[in-house]
Amino acid sequence: MAQMAMRGKWAEGIEPRRFHWIVKDSLAVCERPGGYGSQHRRVRRMEEIIWIRQQSFDLVGSLIDAPHNLHNYDEHEMPYRHWPIAPGGAGARTLAVSYAELHELLCSGKRVVLHHEELGDRVCGFVAGYLIWSELIEASPKAVSAVEQITQRQLGPVGRELVAAAVQLHD
Repeated sequence: MAQMAMRGKWAEGIEPRRFHWIVKDSLAVCERPGGYGSQHRRVRRMEEIIWIRQQSFDLVGSLIDAPHNLHNYDEHEMPYRHWPIAPGGAGARTLAVSYAELHELLCSGKRVVLHHEELGDRVCGFVAGYLIWSELIEASPKAVSAVEQITQRQLGPVGRELVAAAVQLHD
């Protein structure tokens, strides 16, 4: 996409809904840019991707199981990774590969924002699991509690299964 000269508030974009820092200035989470389901808006998606770029994020990590929305990042020259977490959760192999790549990015100083359709169990469970896997937090109850406090939402069964899978990877 050709770069357009943007002025005023449009040049800054808008913050994605339910944006939260998990690791300050390094790892963040949010709802899918543009919203999800019937709430999804193309213009809002564009504005939120602009905001992500303007905030110096190096990469968007999509945890959505289908790749159908990834071309939007290409159109806005925003690097991305696709780490799909299907409705039933993720297998140990998927988590191990995703966590290793995410860890390498973060350790090299990259700023990453992760999303799924909504800020729900899959994103929150994934990041709580990452906190354990990476040894940023040593125990699953502490990781779950930290993510719940940061995101202001309680982790349900799917999220807790992701955390349990991450604990097994760590052992």
